[in-house]
Amino acid sequence: MGIFDFLSGQFIDVIHWTDDTRDTMVWRFEREGHEIKYGAKLTVREGQAAVFVHEGQLADVFTPGLYMLETNNMPIMTSLQHWDHGFKSPFKSEIYFVNTTRFNDLKWGTKNPIIARDPEFGPVRLRAYGTYSVRVSDPAKFLTEIVGTDGEFTMDEISYQIRNIIVQAFSRTLASSGIPVLDMAANTRELGQLVGKDIAAQIAEYGLAMPELYIENISLPPAVEAVMDKRTSIGVVGNLNEYMQFQAAEALGRDGAGGAAMQTGLGAGLGMSMAQAATAQAGPWGARPAPTAATPVPPPPPPVEKVWHIAKDGATSGPFSKAAMGRKVTDGGLARDSLVWTPGQDGWQRAEDVAELAQLFTVMPPPPPPPTA
Repeated sequence: MGIFDFLSGQFIDVIHWTDDTRDTMVWRFEREGHEIKYGAKLTVREGQAAVFVHEGQLADVFTPGLYMLETNNMPIMTSLQHWDHGFKSPFKSEIYFVNTTRFNDLKWGTKNPIIARDPEFGPVRLRAYGTYSVRVSDPAKFLTEIVGTDGEFTMDEISYQIRNIIVQAFSRTLASSGIPVLDMAANTRELGQLVGKDIAAQIAEYGLAMPELYIENISLPPAVEAVMDKRTSIGVVGNLNEYMQFQAAEALGRDGAGGAAMQTGLGAGLGMSMAQAATAQAGPWGARPAPTAATPVPPPPPPVEKVWHIAKDGATSGPFSKAAMGRKVTDGGLARDSLVWTPGQDGWQRAEDVAELAQLFTVMPPPPPPPTA
């Protein structure tokens, strides 16, 4: 390279930055020896800011536009002004490009449950997660407080710290809000605004701003949610008797479910019968008190013994107890073909056709068959 090419290189310098990574927040313009030439052109695009650092100190911040870096408007010394140093300037300068656009769809969430006091359920444990966006509001402060001398700073390097700030502010806001758990879904927007307002001053110390913060979900532990689901199911079912009848009707319509459906129907009928019997016993003055050790349950009444009538020669006799009927079998007053009747029986029947009386004839042998010729 000739001397003319070298001199031309000292006068021509274009400084700019185009980013396609979508997560880079700060990028340092790299020059050999960190030398910025006299008359260099600095291009700052929309959504960017350029921070000029001279000899380790922050000199200026450039907003979007085209700038000519010259000695009359910049505190820098170019290599052409120092022939005695062999075209090498002893003054070192750096330019950091800062991305000032929004970084969207950043995730946050509670690592551990947050304990809060609910006015209806008492102490509860809550989890929450959502998204937020962040941007650089003060490039100079962000560079001095966070970036330092990092030549390429990405969003991942600070996202963990911002998540911790959000969770801390969310826990504090949630505990002091007094909003019931069942009403939080309707107030997530207001909660998000309160949290964003609470942490605005803290992240401003880093040179950052948070335009948006969203709460996507606030949830209870799985065990508590299961109990709430059961409570909701009871409310949806409504009348339990009608629901059981509906279930039995559906079961009858399914193949192979007839027996189970009948058992369900019988169980429902038995339950209704018991309820009606308890209501009848209670009378007009309300339900009777449940039996306790001081009031023992009386034994059930003994079964009513049947009595029988005997028809013979157009006349009836009786009533006779079963024991008396047994004695008549012994003395011949009651035979197998004798007509008998008891209350509840459908007409007169032969004694041997009645199950309760037929067993009385087993103790006596039947009459012998007639002799054969």
